[in-house]
Formats: sequence, structure tokens, C-alpha cells
Amino acid sequence: MPHPSAHPDEPRWVERSRTGDHTAFRSLYEHHVAGLYRFLAQFSGSSSDIEEWVQRAFVKAYQHLREFDGRSSFATWLFRIGINEMRTDLRRRKILAFEPVEQASSVVGDDESERLPWSETLREALDRLDDLKRSVFILYEVEGFSHREIAGMLSIEESHSRTILARTKSLLRSGLSQERAAR
Repeated sequence: MPHPSAHPDEPRWVERSRTGDHTAFRSLYEHHVAGLYRFLAQFSGSSSDIEEWVQRAFVKAYQHLREFDGRSSFATWLFRIGINEMRTDLRRRKILAFEPVEQASSVVGDDESERLPWSETLREALDRLDDLKRSVFILYEVEGFSHREIAGMLSIEESHSRTILARTKSLLRSGLSQERAAR
């Protein structure tokens, strides 16, 4: 089953990209760059870090496109590459805690409709989550990936993705309720 944001021409773009068609790969890039940037922006306060991870993810995707077997969607495969690039870079630099970027406008634009769809209170609650909980929540609730796709991206079991999401929602509800009560 294709990812909800998959473009109907995506399989054709992948096949044409495999033969060296740069225009087709540009179409894949344009269709997925904002979503990948938006997701990775949750893990760094530096737009240059995010842009580097996104760029490396697309370069690796292009270099290894022949290895993409189509068992998952292109977006799932690309996000996994992006996550691995981020993790590798953060491990290399030994960054253990990282802050979310305030505004991801350099790639996704300054248009109000393209900003992340949650309130500041929810953003703060998400920022307090560990990386795995935040990743599962954003990949499922914001980016629209299935638990099967998330499991593949994060190298976890599908049932673990479901459990993490349920616990994360519970934590968020509890935290937001306590914050509302404190006002």
C-alpha cells in the first residue's frame, strides 16, 4: 500500500531515475523534501544540520536507487536513510540531547499554511519526549506513515510502534491536561 502522500507518478519517477533521468529524480526530490525536512527538524536547532541531513539522504538515495526494491514506499525508504544520516552525524559529534528547530522555513517556505500544525503547548510537550516517542508520534500523526513503515524506518517491531504511539498519546494527554489545569 503506498504512503498517503505518494504521488501517482512516483513509481515511474523511480524507474526513470534508475536510468539516470535527473528530471525524474528532481520530481522525487520536490515531492519529498519538505516532509523529510519537517521531520528531521524535530531533532536539531540548526537549520544547517537539517539541510545537511536532507542533502545526504537524497544523495544516498540517488546513489543506491538500484537497491530500492519497492517493498516499501519510496518515502519510507527515504525517511529511513534520513534518520540514519541524522543518527550517524549525531553519534559522530556525540550529541546526546538536541533541540528542535524553531521554524523550518528555509526549505518548506514561509507560508503560514506550511508551518507545523500544532500549537506551541503541544510543541513544548513533544520537545519533552524522548527521540523514539517523538519520532513515532510525528511519523504516524503528522507525516501519515503506517506502523509497518515506521517499524521499518526505526528498526523496531510494528507492535512496538503501536505501543509507543499509544503511550505517547497518553503522556501527551496527561501533560496537556496538567498544563491546562495549571493555567
